[in-house]
Amino acid sequence: MPIDTPHPPRIALVGDRSSSVEAHGRIPTLIAAMNAGPDDALECYWYATSSLGENDVSGFDGVWVVPGSPYANPAGVLNAIRTARTEGIPLLGTCGGFQHVLLEFAHNLCGLASVDHAETHPDAAELLIIPLECSLFGEEASVTVEADTVAAGAMGAGASTERYFCRYGLNPRYLEQLQARGLIVSGRDPGGDARIVELADHPFYLASLFQPELSSDSTWVHPIIVTFAAAVRDHARARVVVEVPA
Repeated sequence: MPIDTPHPPRIALVGDRSSSVEAHGRIPTLIAAMNAGPDDALECYWYATSSLGENDVSGFDGVWVVPGSPYANPAGVLNAIRTARTEGIPLLGTCGGFQHVLLEFAHNLCGLASVDHAETHPDAAELLIIPLECSLFGEEASVTVEADTVAAGAMGAGASTERYFCRYGLNPRYLEQLQARGLIVSGRDPGGDARIVELADHPFYLASLFQPELSSDSTWVHPIIVTFAAAVRDHARARVVVEVPA
């Protein structure tokens, strides 16, 4: 029986790292905070989207699609998301990550190959991601988390105030088609629009339009990120197969 050599839990940070994106600057602090305890230390590797190929994240234990859209290479981001979804790799998408999780799902599971993102293709005939009616650029807003979901397991069910830095969200005309293929909307704004989505029957697959990075620091890490990190560690442990003598 083959043995997979033990290694620290590894996360691919997918996004174009920039000092102008506040969330990017916070991530090393959050990782250090989560590594302060007795659990296996997380290792993170930044992947600029321009460098992403077809299966570059396949060997990782987690994929975190970070804020900072428009990405230099959206196709690479979508490939990374597809790899995480199909290979059972824990995935967290925040802000632009949320938007591209929806795009990958629509393209590859809903037969909506031509839907696009208004930030990069505003004149496209079919827009899955559209400008928000009320911009959430640098705003706080309420999200209601549905009971009996992964999000509720992390955050608790009910209302939560979250921080955004975003101008784009899901076009509600496509919501039923996405839900029909298994997408779960586990968090909504007061108007009912999707703010957290997830998939069942996956080790961890969750995306939020808000940025949990922005409410986290060295003393408190958002529970969505903590729960993602636990799934990453579980994935790393599960990779190790102990050889049994014949």
